[in-house]
Amino acid sequence: MNGLIGKKIGMTSIYDDAGRYIACTVVEAGPNVVTQVKTDDSDGYYALQLGFGAAKEKNTSAPLKGHFAKASTAPKQKVAEFRDSPLDKKLGEEIKVDEVFKPGDTVHAVGTSKGKGFQGVVKRHGFGGVGELTHGQHDRQRAPGSVGSSSFPSKVFKGLRMAGRTGGVQVKVRNLKVVKVFSDKNLLVIRGAIPGHIGSFVIIEKK
Repeated sequence: MNGLIGKKIGMTSIYDDAGRYIACTVVEAGPNVVTQVKTDDSDGYYALQLGFGAAKEKNTSAPLKGHFAKASTAPKQKVAEFRDSPLDKKLGEEIKVDEVFKPGDTVHAVGTSKGKGFQGVVKRHGFGGVGELTHGQHDRQRAPGSVGSSSFPSKVFKGLRMAGRTGGVQVKVRNLKVVKVFSDKNLLVIRGAIPGHIGSFVIIEKK
């Protein structure tokens, strides 16, 4: 296996052997259940579909109930696919965190960033505003400034950095280090920050 689905528990901090303060993210990564096995003969490639997090029966569609029943497991909130060849796991098998990760591993984390709603250019793009306040200048500190010429080209070019919806997108953070693995609680302590709010699902992939 090269990855697991997890849930962001929160942030913590540790001190390394040199006494340096390290900010870390705690992720509950498992146990995951193999909900589908894809092979080259049936699907054209090798992969394992994993499920994590208990879902309510009443909120699960009939096709998905049948899908999870094939794996002899309860409905799951989150499923994700991991390429794996050769396949060493069977349908319905549980995968725990210490089977995949160990301290010192380099991993990539995929999550959905926190949604910030509609934001201006200062917060969204780091603009500095129009300048210092002067006589006759009113509420220009956080304004975007000029957005296009009048006579030519008489339009605003696509892609111009302006105010708009911020956050709530998929983000991948690369090259994070696994600091500790608590196999009894299926917890990973990963150095650095991982996108998403507390309780959100994240995918941890080995490099």
